[in-house]
Amino acid sequence: MNTIRDYNVDHLAGMQIGTSTIIKELARGGMAIVFIAFQRTLKRQIAVKLLPKSLLTPKTADLFQQEAEAAAILSHPNIIPVYEVGETDEFLFFTMQLVNGKPLSKYMMAARKNPLPSRRLLPLPVTLKIVSQVLDALSYAHSQDIVHRDIKPGNIMIENHNQRPLVMDFGLVKVLHDNKNKKSSVLGTPLYMPPEQILSREVDGRADIYAVGTMLFQMIVDKLPLPNLKSKPALLKYKVLKKENIFLKKPSELNSNLHEDLDRIILKAIEYDPAQRYADCREFREELEDYQKQYVL
Repeated sequence: MNTIRDYNVDHLAGMQIGTSTIIKELARGGMAIVFIAFQRTLKRQIAVKLLPKSLLTPKTADLFQQEAEAAAILSHPNIIPVYEVGETDEFLFFTMQLVNGKPLSKYMMAARKNPLPSRRLLPLPVTLKIVSQVLDALSYAHSQDIVHRDIKPGNIMIENHNQRPLVMDFGLVKVLHDNKNKKSSVLGTPLYMPPEQILSREVDGRADIYAVGTMLFQMIVDKLPLPNLKSKPALLKYKVLKKENIFLKKPSELNSNLHEDLDRIILKAIEYDPAQRYADCREFREELEDYQKQYVL
């Protein structure tokens, strides 16, 4: 068994994991499976994320434990809280809040399918509010010396009842990057990865700023103006060699409702050199808030 996609979970229903009992599978990603579970101690439904040990090395297992424990200390209204971290003979796991909502990626996908061209993007005020709240969450995490390393629409949950964004999966990507024996799992998500992360250099909060800038660009245009690259490895190589941002056009050239000031903000966030990006998430967020006050009704 080489991938999480092949992992059979039929035997897991009813299994006790920590203080919880697994009910059913909810989703699966590149290295983990998420289940709905019942937490017996507090009598509530929660989410359990399982990472099969068969897909990890002992080193990455230890690192996952450290990172999950670090993420569990985070307490912010826009970060999904981690309740419990542990392991069984078969899995590493952590439990977290079960969110009644769906990933930002699905909201974006649904908007793209709207029959009215004017509604194929989320409203700009909504987009800027989501991104500002994500930046606030990341600013807090960075103050606790935790860098996410895999910010993307699929890792931002949007609650149904109040549209609050919640960042999830802190620390997991560092585990994958340390797995030297499984190169296919080392890469993270190429589109959102800054060059220094691709090159396996030390990263800090500015790596998350790059990812947020890319995500914001993606949210405000119909299609990202990328070069015609045939594979993810080609995209990674292009990013490193080009030594500047990889996009062929600016946001305002693709969306006439945008002012050029937003081009400047986004292009600064996705600079090749981290020293040329925003120094921190607070500075990035303040620039977006100023833009909204000035140009967004």
